[in-house]
Amino acid sequence: MSDVIDVKTGSKAGKIVAAVIVLLIVVIIGCSAFTTVRAGHTGVVVTFGKVSSSVLGEGLHLKIPFIQQVVQIDNRVQKAEVDCSSASKDLQTVTSTIALNYKVRNSASADIYQNVGPDFESIIVSPAIQECVKAVTAKYTAEQLITERQSIGDQMKDLLGEKINSYGIDIEIFNIITFEFTDEYNAAIEAKQTAQQNALKAEQDLQRIKVEAEQTVAKAQAEAEAYRLKSEQITPQMIAMEYIDKWDGKLPAVAGGDSSSMLIDISQIIAQMEETAGNGNTSQPAAQPPVQSVQDGQDTFADEEAAE
Repeated sequence: MSDVIDVKTGSKAGKIVAAVIVLLIVVIIGCSAFTTVRAGHTGVVVTFGKVSSSVLGEGLHLKIPFIQQVVQIDNRVQKAEVDCSSASKDLQTVTSTIALNYKVRNSASADIYQNVGPDFESIIVSPAIQECVKAVTAKYTAEQLITERQSIGDQMKDLLGEKINSYGIDIEIFNIITFEFTDEYNAAIEAKQTAQQNALKAEQDLQRIKVEAEQTVAKAQAEAEAYRLKSEQITPQMIAMEYIDKWDGKLPAVAGGDSSSMLIDISQIIAQMEETAGNGNTSQPAAQPPVQSVQDGQDTFADEEAAE
């Protein structure tokens, strides 16, 4: 009797274990039949190694367990930073750093996975950046690379777009982070800038000297013109009046015997002035004032003393 009970008990236990195993298999298969595509990604369906042309969007999707595999491609904006070494038109070595923001189009996820693989950045993007930088840099001199940086960056971006757009990769932002040259070239540029600054300073000094010279000439001409106008306004009457204003009414106490020493007869000057005023003729020049020799005055004075 006990043997029969043991057989029944063992049979039930085996059924339970089998049921659990089947349930686990069902759960595993059921879980394998679902896949989740993360935000900003697309799912490329691969069936026994064959890539499907259709892609899965974000969210939960069904697939055939153990037969289909879903590879997720990142379609968000990504950044690639590449260091490039190239030569300019004047054969200067240029080291530059390029930062590229790009993204893979959703519709191109299957193609890029099938033709390139998931490591498309190192296979397509970075080499294309290197080639575009070298091609554009060779068209310009080192000085132009600095002064025309924006235009050069646009040309590199356009050329890069031609190379990678066909793979389904779109350029969002293209930036030239640095343009670096050799130490020798930097020293030459600094020397050139110093020479230009010195030349500019010399030119400014020359202009300043010219302006100062012109100011001096103009001032001298103004003074000469003022002297000329003053000299035209001076008349014998003015000289006589100036003499009268400054004369203290005394004759010199001592006079030399030189005949060149002269005394002006003021009375005759005044009479001449009154006569000119009376006639109202101011246009005629005043008569020269009579002069009397100091020596003649001394001789007359000596005759008077002898007579006394």
